[in-house]
Amino acid sequence: MKNFSGKVLFLDRSDINTDEIIPAKYLTEITKEALKPYLLEDLTLEGFNNSEDIKDKVVVVTRENFGCGSSREHAPWALEVNGINVVIAENFARIFRQNMYNCGMMAIELPKEKIAFLFDTFAGKETTISIDIEKDIIKVEASDKSEELEFSIGEFDKTLVKEGGWVGYADNNY
Repeated sequence: MKNFSGKVLFLDRSDINTDEIIPAKYLTEITKEALKPYLLEDLTLEGFNNSEDIKDKVVVVTRENFGCGSSREHAPWALEVNGINVVIAENFARIFRQNMYNCGMMAIELPKEKIAFLFDTFAGKETTISIDIEKDIIKVEASDKSEELEFSIGEFDKTLVKEGGWVGYADNNY
């Protein structure tokens, strides 16, 4: 199972699409590792610097409709190869969300009010998140505040996460 606990990257924007996650010009790369330096290269967000801001991050917290646009596995792969195994958002493009689970990664949906709370309380601070997949709890911590939030994902998606994605699931069940 992947690491689902660590530092948080707050991306305060809705509708971050797959071309912003990994630009289409890199889709000819044949390894996940080759995608690594290009994660979020085309994301336009005031004050955001992809080469600096994604270092050592494990979790992304963002707004609604994350992963919209073209369906491609490369978007979760680019996150994964950079150590980002969790994205928390109001909602996701359907295919992107399933691609996350298929790769053994977590796409956690929280209500708009909880996402707003995370931004209002923790954005701009050194924040870490720990995910307890067994208890469906997100523990958020910064130097001055700690909070626990409940989440829910489907049982099959949870199984995919625990087994490292479809390949691990197939190896263990077929």
